Amino acid sequence: MAENKVRAKNVFGKIVISEETGKKYGVVGNFDFITESGELLNVVVDGATKSLADLNLKADERGKILIPFNAVKSIGDFVIVSENELV
Repeated sequence: MAENKVRAKNVFGKIVISEETGKKYGVVGNFDFITESGELLNVVVDGATKSLADLNLKADERGKILIPFNAVKSIGDFVIVSENELV
């Protein structure tokens, strides 16, 4: 079974939602990654909602909330993240 590859440029602007509750968290603004290896570390969220802000996650130097990439469960029409992986 072939895996579908997703290009980063196609993920920017997608809505980020919780797998468990369906709450909207904001939209994908960027990614944090290690340049040398290409390992993805975080999804940088633009327009973070109160639901996401209430989780007290790390933020970057511009105050944008960071969602650890290991919390991302799927990428399609939306970016689905596991709330259980965030708290």
